[in-house]
Amino acid sequence: MSEIEANLQRVRERIARAAERAGRRAQDVLLVGVSKTVDVERIRQAIAAGIPALGENRVQEARGKVDELGRPVPWHLVGHLQTNKARDAVDLFDVIHSLDRLDLARELDKRAHARGRPVSALVEVNVGGEASKGGVAPDELGRLLEAVAALTHVKVRGLMAIPPEAKDPEDARVWFRALRKLGEQHGLPELSMGMSGDFEVAIEEGATLVRVGTAIFGARPPRPQTGPEGR
Repeated sequence: MSEIEANLQRVRERIARAAERAGRRAQDVLLVGVSKTVDVERIRQAIAAGIPALGENRVQEARGKVDELGRPVPWHLVGHLQTNKARDAVDLFDVIHSLDRLDLARELDKRAHARGRPVSALVEVNVGGEASKGGVAPDELGRLLEAVAALTHVKVRGLMAIPPEAKDPEDARVWFRALRKLGEQHGLPELSMGMSGDFEVAIEEGATLVRVGTAIFGARPPRPQTGPEGR
């Protein structure tokens, strides 16, 4: 058994235990393996081991991987998306987790309309009000959702959040709970929340997608910090 296969098995076991504690089914939680900075050979190992979905932070990095690996599993964009990358994102990704503003939604709608099929998206909410992170403010979420609902080729499936960084995973619980309540308020059942350090707490609070990178692929090489998505 390869290291990645063993890691994936451990993550699945942790997902199952967390779901059981919450009275949920493990199969109702989609594991998105975040493969940013991970080389193609290790991603191949994860695909062979049965990883159900892959997540990338950057459009440019994802393009090379999709070109080489194809689409054996769905690809998710979990990082910030610039408006001028919307066309490429629509071409590359099955789900976009980081819709956070109306101009981006309109550009995605335009590009998806030209492609001939809608794009699935999650609206990113800045639950902690951190200036360093993207996401719509919780009190602006309703207005954004109302505006996006008028678009024909952007289908909002749910919400995504990256809570303030903390040493104790329990400290993230309040933010995950806040996102779940927003989802319930707006009738959005899909919740993308939880990363390698806190995905079990996220599942206990209702996560339907968890974005796990280092717990599967190992520690990443140091690089300039551009955002904490998919730790």
